Amino acid sequence: MRASLIQLDVDPAESPDDRRARTAALVRGLRGSDLVLLPELWPLGGFAYDTWSAGAETLDGPTADAMSAAAADAGVWLHAGSIVERDPDGPIFNTSLLFSPTGELVHTYRKIHRFGFDSGEAVAMGAGTEIVTAATPFGTLGLATCYDLRFPELFRALLDAGTEIFTIPAAWPARRVEHWTLLARARAVEEQAYVLACNNAGTHGGVPQGGHSLVVDPWGKVLAEAGEGEEILTVDLDPGVVGKSRADFPVLRDRLMGIPAPVER
Repeated sequence: MRASLIQLDVDPAESPDDRRARTAALVRGLRGSDLVLLPELWPLGGFAYDTWSAGAETLDGPTADAMSAAAADAGVWLHAGSIVERDPDGPIFNTSLLFSPTGELVHTYRKIHRFGFDSGEAVAMGAGTEIVTAATPFGTLGLATCYDLRFPELFRALLDAGTEIFTIPAAWPARRVEHWTLLARARAVEEQAYVLACNNAGTHGGVPQGGHSLVVDPWGKVLAEAGEGEEILTVDLDPGVVGKSRADFPVLRDRLMGIPAPVER
């Protein structure tokens, strides 16, 4: 399979409408890829909190419409990163969108772990409650978003649901980019799966983004890594490597599904 990650420069000087049109053109230029992945909250910016409420959109809003058409035109599976979703009956959510090569919105994932502690996403957005996997011709995708990367229990749950390829859009800041690359490799090694981690470039909400999108194989080897600016990574992957790595080094077979309780002595 051929995977392409579009590390977008999210610049507040560019309007969301202009960025949607530009991003759709980039997706259309990747015909021949099987899977295309975009970053987190790229229409508005992952740290542009003051724009979220006014810029929130429904699942049939302008970003979904533009990405649906681009996926169909390119004939690709498109993980369109995430948007600020306006739920007509509830709060806003950080919601990922997955489109089929016909442009159908086949899966959504509301981010479970919200970043910000006592501010930002943690207080402005609702939390997702369901893990999401997606069966594709090249393997089962497990959907996670940015801060989720710090919580290995989520990835174990996705593994148990059949995940072979993790797709992780992000707005990970530059000041912690070493954690980003370290954790992406750790999740690949722990779950013996591919990790496709697509970050933002640029600065929004006054926070410089880390870039360094990367593709990691089930052995933890970095197959491709971007720099700090806007860049497209395209990598050919062998889906069979996942099963082979799990058979050759069957560490997952030795998992304890329940850790014994401590014993008083």
